[in-house]
Amino acid sequence: MSEKQIDVVVADDQELVRAGFSLILGAQPGIRVVGEAADGVECVELARRLRPDVVLVDIRMPRLDGLEVVRLLAGPGAADPMNVVVITTFDQDDYVRTALRNGACGFLLKDASPALLLEAVQAAARGDALVSPAVTVRLLRQLDTRERTRTGQGPEGANLSEREMDIVRLVAVGRTNHEICGKLSLSLSTVKTYLGRIQTKLGARNRVEIAAWAWETGVARPGG
Repeated sequence: MSEKQIDVVVADDQELVRAGFSLILGAQPGIRVVGEAADGVECVELARRLRPDVVLVDIRMPRLDGLEVVRLLAGPGAADPMNVVVITTFDQDDYVRTALRNGACGFLLKDASPALLLEAVQAAARGDALVSPAVTVRLLRQLDTRERTRTGQGPEGANLSEREMDIVRLVAVGRTNHEICGKLSLSLSTVKTYLGRIQTKLGARNRVEIAAWAWETGVARPGG
């Protein structure tokens, strides 16, 4: 049985950027761009009308910025939250923290590879989260402990196998599933199976919380 098609709305105030994202995503089997918006207000209206699986939103847009768009579409007050991925040229930590706190399912820089863009959209459609490797390490090292996952487990108590620990370390430094496959010589389905087990063992909701646990417990270290 084929996987469900992923419908996407792309919001960016630059027409060439919107066209580029739409071209990359539209060329991928199983993904369809159903709408484009040039500002935040238009994005919110379009998303609420079309109910896409994923909304890609720039941070700096006219009328309503991307952070407010995330809050309205995915935040705690949203009646029917959507999966929103933030894409921007700006990688300031406060933007990242606010976007994730407002309910974003991902945070990518505009220079991210097409493969990472696709993986972020696919992860968001599953309700998972993916943060660009360019910001993952710095973000997770600076997150306030109140914003991190709290599993109550150190590395010894998590009962992770050595292979699972290898995957955790790679997730912690922002590696994508495909990069983990290449690094550990595993199939994509095997990596996904491992990640599911890891989430269950750690009580983590997504790979961002897996990475936060790794930094918090010392499993991941600067330069490691």
